[in-house]
Amino acid sequence: MPRIHLHLLSDSTGETLEMIAKAALAQFDEADVQRHFWPMVRSKQHIDRIVPDIAAHPGLVLFTLVNPETRTRLEEHCRAIGLPAVPVLDAVTEALESHLGQEAHGRPGRQHSMDAAYFARVDAIQYTIAHDDGIGWEDWEEADILLAGVSRSSKTPTSIYLANRGYKVANIPLVVESPPPPALYSLRKPLIVGLTTAPERLIQIRRNRLLTIAEGRESDYVDAERVAAEVKFARRLFADNAWPVIDVTRRSIEETAAAVIRLLTERDARDGPASVRTHLA
Repeated sequence: MPRIHLHLLSDSTGETLEMIAKAALAQFDEADVQRHFWPMVRSKQHIDRIVPDIAAHPGLVLFTLVNPETRTRLEEHCRAIGLPAVPVLDAVTEALESHLGQEAHGRPGRQHSMDAAYFARVDAIQYTIAHDDGIGWEDWEEADILLAGVSRSSKTPTSIYLANRGYKVANIPLVVESPPPPALYSLRKPLIVGLTTAPERLIQIRRNRLLTIAEGRESDYVDAERVAAEVKFARRLFADNAWPVIDVTRRSIEETAAAVIRLLTERDARDGPASVRTHLA
């Protein structure tokens, strides 16, 4: 399969554009794609500096440029060298304008402005880092979500991903010999979600972890019988407390996080926001 050059131009950090490109590429098997990433493109002069590289590596150009002069300059250059230039957000923006009855604000990087949502996300990240791996259980009531699971069931990476979406997340490792603090069973605000995985997959992940820390010997940490008992213990705990469970065996971190958010949304739609539930209780 020939290599395809994909040029991504954004007037902001490019995070949105990169996610769109990644999602689209996932629909194609074994695509050989070389990405050329151009963030913070906010002037015609910047476009002029980029175009020679685009011409040297012809391919597909995707962009999220809201300034009319900047995007016009890019489109003119692309027409001159015979390359397609795709404004990936135009269709969505036009549909929103139609339904909302107003024009979109053409301000670069608007979605990343330092508004209240930005500071809330920073606060969520700080909280999540400070409450990783069972730390700070005294403050768990402040969390939006609490993830529970045995070691290496993707609690930490899922927590960090959710924190970047603005959710305060705590997580706790479940250990057979060390019961969770009693506070876990009296939480009112956080949605407690159990993460589980197939024992065989868990053993593989743990063995890889041991190799990264230069620990090659076998131990209870990767013993098949012991690991199966851990998973069974966690599942029993989830069932006894009627906590929702997500099997992460074949899920990516993004898929697990999406499932958690869906559970939280469904709970709040059913029972009302956490603040209301706490007030009415």
